[in-house]
Amino acid sequence: MRSAQALDQADPLARFRAEFHLPSGQVYLDGNSLGLLSRRAEGHLQRVIGEWRALGISGWTDAAPPWISLSETIAAQLAPLIGAASDEVAVTGSTTTNLHQLLATFFDPANPRNIIVADELNFPSDLHALQSHLRQRGLDPARHLRLVRSHDGRTLRPADILAALAPDVQLLVLSLVQFTSGQLLDAAALTRAAHARGLLIGFDCSHSIGAVPHALDADGVDFAFWCSYKYLNAGPGAVGGLYLNRRHFHRAPGLAGWWGVRPDRRFALTALHEPAAGASALHIGTPHLLSLAPLAGSLEIITEAGGIAALRAKSLAQTTYLMEQVESELAGCGFALVSPRADAERGGHITLAHPDAWRICAALKAAGVVPDFRPPDMIRLAPAPLYTSFADCAEAIARLQKIMRTKAHEKFSAARPIVT
Repeated sequence: MRSAQALDQADPLARFRAEFHLPSGQVYLDGNSLGLLSRRAEGHLQRVIGEWRALGISGWTDAAPPWISLSETIAAQLAPLIGAASDEVAVTGSTTTNLHQLLATFFDPANPRNIIVADELNFPSDLHALQSHLRQRGLDPARHLRLVRSHDGRTLRPADILAALAPDVQLLVLSLVQFTSGQLLDAAALTRAAHARGLLIGFDCSHSIGAVPHALDADGVDFAFWCSYKYLNAGPGAVGGLYLNRRHFHRAPGLAGWWGVRPDRRFALTALHEPAAGASALHIGTPHLLSLAPLAGSLEIITEAGGIAALRAKSLAQTTYLMEQVESELAGCGFALVSPRADAERGGHITLAHPDAWRICAALKAAGVVPDFRPPDMIRLAPAPLYTSFADCAEAIARLQKIMRTKAHEKFSAARPIVT
């Protein structure tokens, strides 16, 4: 195994680490929950604030770039990350509100095929949205939401997903990367299977965008949605996004709003909703400029770094390195590596299971390592390729080894606070 120092010296992305504000004295491995602030993101935010200060309402037309078209400008920059055309992308809303919009646009409760399939490992907010949408459409989630069960509580088997796609299913909604184990699903194969059965398929890309290449157009995916505060480093609660395959451009938006009106008619302010072309029709309200701006800076860095292919190469190298370190340095400590070993089946983080995971996470934070705990027993380690070094990865495992050797975690309460 090459040393962390040698790997860092050979890293073509190493120079981008200086672009970020790194927490002092910490090894930050929680980029799959909240990415760190870059100087570019900060600069773009300060620019928009300055334009607001100097221009007031004239910023909509006189800012550079004009606020009125900023969401479309950013959509064009983001589209290559998901393998889509710019008019198939809307940078808007949040993960859950975008899912609500897509459900309202796609799901037809009058269709005899009125079952939605998701999985039990899906992020809870997606399941909340699916359940509430069915109730709003007069359907009982207990009957009309079918959850694919996990055989191990960590991952999904493709055969189990396919087995759930009975003739009564209309819609399949899955996370492309499981937020628990980091398992990466085969979007192309699942889409082919869904379409062969005459149903629609959409993916939550929140844990994959910015870490994994997507080919949503080539794969034929019907729709997708995501956040941008994880690997896209756009800030807490940053603007989300959605993808609408162009074969669905004819669909009227399920939730209509004034920003989804075609731009040349938006300020006609008539009661008639005249949808914009493409995914832009699914906008609802006025773009949040102070949320959009940091994303522009983040996408600038990703482009300069060589795009998603370069980020994926380093991400795979770092997660592989972490897994090798776990196996060599933590043997006998009670950890189980639950992330897939194959590159094609793994997203941007690795997950360790341990009966004392919560206390170990508390000890890691006290030791200056920021991991992420997910119940009941999972520790997630997420190197972010733009700012995490291989030395960070090695140091995190070394500190974890020391915690286990000295039993330092045992001084922490096993009772997990409600807010962490």
